[in-house]
Amino acid sequence: MKIIIAGAYAIGTHLAKLLSRNDQDTVLIDEDEERLASISGDYDLMTVNASPTSIDALKDAGIADADLFIAVTLDESTNLISCVMAKQLGAKSTVAKVDKYEYLDDKELSFFEKMGITAIINPEDLSAHEIANGLRMSWVRQRWDVLDGTLVMLGIKMRQTSEILGQPLKDLCKPETPYHVVAIKRGDETIIPRGDDTLQLYDLVYFITTRTYIPYIRKIVGKEHYADVKNVMVMGGGATAVRTTELIPEYMNCKIIEKSEERCVELNDLVDTGRVMVINGDGRDVQLLMEEGIKSTQAFVALTPNTETNILACLTAKRLGVRKTVAMVENLDYVNMAESLDIGTIVNKKALAASNIYQMTLDADVTNIRFLMSANADVAEFTAQQGSLVTKKKVFELKLPQGATIGGLVRNDEGQLVNGNTQIEPGDIVAVFSHGISMSKIEKFFQ
Repeated sequence: MKIIIAGAYAIGTHLAKLLSRNDQDTVLIDEDEERLASISGDYDLMTVNASPTSIDALKDAGIADADLFIAVTLDESTNLISCVMAKQLGAKSTVAKVDKYEYLDDKELSFFEKMGITAIINPEDLSAHEIANGLRMSWVRQRWDVLDGTLVMLGIKMRQTSEILGQPLKDLCKPETPYHVVAIKRGDETIIPRGDDTLQLYDLVYFITTRTYIPYIRKIVGKEHYADVKNVMVMGGGATAVRTTELIPEYMNCKIIEKSEERCVELNDLVDTGRVMVINGDGRDVQLLMEEGIKSTQAFVALTPNTETNILACLTAKRLGVRKTVAMVENLDYVNMAESLDIGTIVNKKALAASNIYQMTLDADVTNIRFLMSANADVAEFTAQQGSLVTKKKVFELKLPQGATIGGLVRNDEGQLVNGNTQIEPGDIVAVFSHGISMSKIEKFFQ
């Protein structure tokens, strides 16, 4: 597949990293020579130093033979225009990063498709969905749903209250057990577990289970005493914060703390003031937090543009007794540090956007790819095709690449766990966890 990326910023460079693992024919276009120089030596790709709205530059990049053109510059107009041009010049599919939520409406999407723009992504919207989904469970670090929650993956930090510490997984995860442990993040290491492995204190453990058994998982990990989220405090009144308040359940009350008085005025026109209160102040100010009810707040979400500020604010909120904290970490280099500080859930909108686009580069029927920063791993939904390898053998006979594991499947709208003797059938939606290998090496089993 030939892929052309316009914009050597965080999303574009993260995509280039993902695609370089797949040996894709990748071209990166950017007007800044220094940005291109900083990435070209690290990844196997061609660079073009030019504007993505230049017809000559697009032709030089090989747009006539491109299977996918991805526009992820910082300018929405440039992304839309370059996609229209790319389609007219021969690109089979195009993707544009946009800033406006209204462009995601189904009616607007059909309008853009007529213009030649195949798909649209909005990183703030993706982040808001991730945050809102996570707030539904105060005791979970990460949540990933297969087919609207028919099957669920939960990333949970092990504490002293867990009753499953220190026991071999072969004793815990028997055929009749209603969950599987698909991965363990321990320190800087991600472990695809075997039967002799045990769960240890402070491990971040990834469970696959069905919706019915979520309360059971909560019990065995000792998180029943965690209060469900009813009051949310958000620091930073940007676009992601506004979108998050629109997506959180109606039973949750929210306060947005924003330093800019001018932005506070704007926020009062953008949010539902019936259940969202806008406060002018600094979310790191302990006295302000106390005055605004931090002691009765179950979740604190830090969404300022500054990663260090977000990490510090979450640490402060935890010290004041908040169980659930979420930090927007813009710089991927800070992820490990944030993990080591045990600040809670980490969200990076650039990685979410890149994962969303990445699934379009695969040939198999794959959706809902998610990059799990904490574990440096990917999860995805694959649909097993008629005659595909995955339907011809039992799971233990498939010889999946090392680092890949199948956690469960959905058949006839019913979630099921998978073991070595499971026979996958055509049409099954299969949840795959992958660490250290690209999804392109897994997709061949499902084609």
